[in-house]
Amino acid sequence: MNVELREVHDSDLPVFYRQMNDPEALWMAAFTPKDPADRDAFDAHWKRIRSSAGVLHRTVLADGDVVGHAAVYGEPDEREVTYWVDRAYWGRGVATAALRVLLIQAPERPLYARAAADNAGSLRVLEKCGFRLTARERGFANARGEEIDEVVLTLEG
Repeated sequence: MNVELREVHDSDLPVFYRQMNDPEALWMAAFTPKDPADRDAFDAHWKRIRSSAGVLHRTVLADGDVVGHAAVYGEPDEREVTYWVDRAYWGRGVATAALRVLLIQAPERPLYARAAADNAGSLRVLEKCGFRLTARERGFANARGEEIDEVVLTLEG
């Protein structure tokens, strides 16, 4: 499967919105918007991040199909990666390939990532890309309606 990143197009947003409303994916991601079904909030969020100079945001393509998005955001020395891949593509190496490309496009280090401690798939992706566990925290997970364990991973130089 050929995985590529490109700039986000307006036509990608309905795909992202559908993906962000998959109950199983929401549960796994855990740290999500309060109401993923709030289309106005979704649109406002995307308008804000697409106009922010400090965000590197990309659409993930697999064999030419829009299957998710990946980003680097945050203040210098606190930059964080995030990604979302359609559940139909989980376990197929898409997230790992997309993150590897994103890390080339965003060469600054260190970079950080956060994940629910029980999100084994995302932890595998991050570790394959060189991130290492550096902290454990607890945070409120909107998708689960409770405080859960979260891990912080770091990618150094």
